[in-house]
Amino acid sequence: MNPQITSRQRRILCSQKKVKADFILRNAQVADVFNLQWRMADVVVSEEYIVAIDPDGQFEAEYEEDAQGRYVIPGLIDGHIHIESSMLTPSEFSRILLPHGITTVITDPHEIANVSGVNGIQYMLDNAENAAMDIHVMLPSSVPSTSFENSGAVLEAKNLAPFLTHPDVLGLAEVMDFPAVLEANEKMLAKIEQTESTKRIIDGHGAGLSPQQIRGYRAAGIQTDHECVTADEARNRVKQGMYVLIREGSAAKNLRALLPAVTPTNAHRFLFCTDDKHLDELMQEGSINYDIALAIEEGMEPLQAIQLATLNAANCYQLLHKGALAEGFIADFILLEDLNSCEPKTVWKNGKKVAEHGQILQKKQRENYVPTAIMQSVNIPALTESDLAIPFINGSKANVIEIQPNQIMTTKLIADVTVEDGVFIPSVENDMLKLAVIERHHQLGNIGLGITHGFGLRKGAVATTVAHDSHNALVLGTNDEDMLLAVEALQNMQGGYVVVAEGQILSALPLPVAGLMTDQPAPIAKKQLYELHEALLQLNPDLDFHLFLTLSFISLPVIPDIKLTDTGLFDVVNFKHIAVEVE
Repeated sequence: MNPQITSRQRRILCSQKKVKADFILRNAQVADVFNLQWRMADVVVSEEYIVAIDPDGQFEAEYEEDAQGRYVIPGLIDGHIHIESSMLTPSEFSRILLPHGITTVITDPHEIANVSGVNGIQYMLDNAENAAMDIHVMLPSSVPSTSFENSGAVLEAKNLAPFLTHPDVLGLAEVMDFPAVLEANEKMLAKIEQTESTKRIIDGHGAGLSPQQIRGYRAAGIQTDHECVTADEARNRVKQGMYVLIREGSAAKNLRALLPAVTPTNAHRFLFCTDDKHLDELMQEGSINYDIALAIEEGMEPLQAIQLATLNAANCYQLLHKGALAEGFIADFILLEDLNSCEPKTVWKNGKKVAEHGQILQKKQRENYVPTAIMQSVNIPALTESDLAIPFINGSKANVIEIQPNQIMTTKLIADVTVEDGVFIPSVENDMLKLAVIERHHQLGNIGLGITHGFGLRKGAVATTVAHDSHNALVLGTNDEDMLLAVEALQNMQGGYVVVAEGQILSALPLPVAGLMTDQPAPIAKKQLYELHEALLQLNPDLDFHLFLTLSFISLPVIPDIKLTDTGLFDVVNFKHIAVEVE
């Protein structure tokens, strides 16, 4: 054979049985996601591509394995995830998800972009080059998410333009500043038009938007939405020509509510995503494999669920050679131990075995250098109790943020609270706790103060720099002393999570990479996270929801109904600031 033969030539010749294949997986029940059928066949691989799905066993290979009649499905694709929410760097993130069969993710690095701007985006792209899976990037559209808060950076169209030539960049990430879209704001439209001119995808973020408002999103050219929480919302998005990403994360769990919207005739417009999912759940459950299993449990036909997780996601994001087991597709596939649980036995990426029996097989690549500015991103001033005081002048009636456990939406509650000497006093008995958002990027001195109901802490305080999307310091507590100690701990460890009670730090998980990600291996971070959750149980023994992830969205002023930013309490429905005390 000519040593100068190209990979494409070799694939062609192999498909015609003129040269041996690199690898054959024999005797497999192969998922045909185009026709929703199972086919007993061999999967024939050459030069990282599938060159034949052979029912007759006529090919030869340098290496082969026997599937023994087990099910084989395409590699799974997560349509939208913020890798930073896993608390891992992209390369470490890939090592925990590949054993679960996720071979491709589409990520939006707007968490680190809100902290470190273009340097954060470049770091994520560089680090992803060491990942064992394929990591594609959508460029952050809304940094900051609104003009009513302060983040670490402001990104305009000109800042994003250089990234549009990067081969792993697929488009513009979730457009969440809906007033800017619906008012045809020139700066927002510049980002959309710049992306559209390169024939890339534009993701939406239609949380709480009416059909009329979604019409405005469609007029702007926005193509997807992952914020549906009801089947009716999902049906409307599809009716208006959108792809709907069915989200099942750690805080937002919408899969069961949205599945009734999926029918055999419209299923091609649905796919799965996780959006935000914590490290411990990713390691235990995986992500998109878990979505498939849950959809099957809820009554969806298995091949239909697999199609959503593979072909539909690939079509949505124009990944033309992914998402199917067929000739001409990249050889990403999974041998399942059990179909209903979608538990992988073996995972192949680009035709090479990368994971087996839940373990990654590839050696860990050396981590990229993290710029000093990204590792030193937390700048919290020294605070006193007076900085946390919430004054009341006319009475005791307050606008309170009421959380919905395991959801990222909140409710505006008007309630009587405890007031002494003209300031709010937290009440454990009434579950009225103090909340503060402290600007941590530019030392502006901003502190937003509010009152929450629903977290159920009986003592102490918790704090974090993971506070979507601007990622200022966030502290929740039953008393000022513990809140101040928690904030001081955040500064000392350059970000992360901390649990405090009675003047003692019970547990902490440092996240020094932009205050969002650990520089430790996943098993160490998982142990620290376990200890953190155990400490939370000392503050609330009855805790039955993901407190930190629910807390992290309480400062995102594009998710209804009421949030708190570093500039104060924010009414998302009316899109304006309001006072804590009801006037």
